[in-house]
Amino acid sequence: MKPFEDIDYKKDGYVARITINRPESYNAFRTQTLEEMCHALEDAELDDDIRVIVLRGAGDKAFCTGGDTRESAAGGYNKEMDYWHTRVHNMIRDVSCPVIAAVNGWAMAGGHILHVLCDVSIAADTARFGQLGPKVGSFDAGFGAAYLSRVVGEKKAREIWFFCRTYTAAEALEMGLVNKVVPAAELDSEVDAWCADVAELSPYAIKYLKHAFNADTDHISGFENLSMSTVRLYWTTEEALAQKEKYKNRKKKKF
Repeated sequence: MKPFEDIDYKKDGYVARITINRPESYNAFRTQTLEEMCHALEDAELDDDIRVIVLRGAGDKAFCTGGDTRESAAGGYNKEMDYWHTRVHNMIRDVSCPVIAAVNGWAMAGGHILHVLCDVSIAADTARFGQLGPKVGSFDAGFGAAYLSRVVGEKKAREIWFFCRTYTAAEALEMGLVNKVVPAAELDSEVDAWCADVAELSPYAIKYLKHAFNADTDHISGFENLSMSTVRLYWTTEEALAQKEKYKNRKKKKF
């Protein structure tokens, strides 16, 4: 396996740790980031010693803030990024062990979807959550919407997308978006405790349970493919380009 540039990947006994290491960009992902995440997930899946995977963002400001806008300056992301983006979503679901999101800061847009797709989300009390798509001329009508409604309920999922509000960690816990909230200084130790707990259980039982949980929502993969194809067309429309420019001019800070 060639060295990674955009992520840190290490295996610590029964835990595989994937850290998006682009803190200067609030851990926004680019094509290379997603490709590296897929290779790391594949390596973890093929290692029989790995019992749990932890996904985190580097630093203390952001878990992940979605796609790097420098790759979408022309109006949308390239086809290669779309491929790896969808692949990451499917691999988080397909790996046979639990994936825990350690949400250490902002989880926005595509980064918000990443944590939603993880089997468990543990958040620092400083974490913030939300969607940006309709603000910037974009959307995710696949797992980002259809699966989110399974997690928080349709009313709340519609609120998250239709109004693009930001939610605190406490609000995320209340709506069932995360499993637990702890002080930021305790996030890693809390995640380690959850990893230790799952490592004591039957790996085959966990594997079959994960597949069973996913079976009822696997059809959303079809929506995901349709959504990615549709949004690529939408990105080139006058409406999407105007909305993106409007948001850029209105906001001087990140969110």
